[in-house]
Amino acid sequence: MKAKVTNLLVLSFILAAALPAHADKKRKTQADRAMIEKMDAVPCGAKQKGVTGLGSIWASVGITHMSSDEKLCPRYLLLSDNIEYEIQPTNNRHPAVLPVGQEVIFRIKKDHMTVKCPEGDRKSRTYEVVAMKPTEKPTDAESQSPPAKPENP
Repeated sequence: MKAKVTNLLVLSFILAAALPAHADKKRKTQADRAMIEKMDAVPCGAKQKGVTGLGSIWASVGITHMSSDEKLCPRYLLLSDNIEYEIQPTNNRHPAVLPVGQEVIFRIKKDHMTVKCPEGDRKSRTYEVVAMKPTEKPTDAESQSPPAKPENP
């Protein structure tokens, strides 16, 4: 009877020790890391001022004044281990500038990416994923073949 109780206690301790360790592995998913390779300025909208309302009547007569300013937004290229991401900020009014050449931590949820620069201000910012492309790694045949030798005539 005493052996059954000790076996039951030992088994319960083993299960109690194994369950929390298994739960921690599920909960802790490490964020991905990427390098900010470059930043481009792309057009993201135009601000137009012109004749509207009653002024449109005068515009039909030939009195028009239209001015437009093209707005540029930053677009970043992030290189992770196996995917290239092109992202642009969702906040177009005051987009934060990310440091090119720095490593960032990111998480993707649907078509949005949350980016945090650990060496900068450590704020998480949301970006829209514009494009994703797998990185091109050289195949084994290409990397092992010697370079072509030029022929002398």
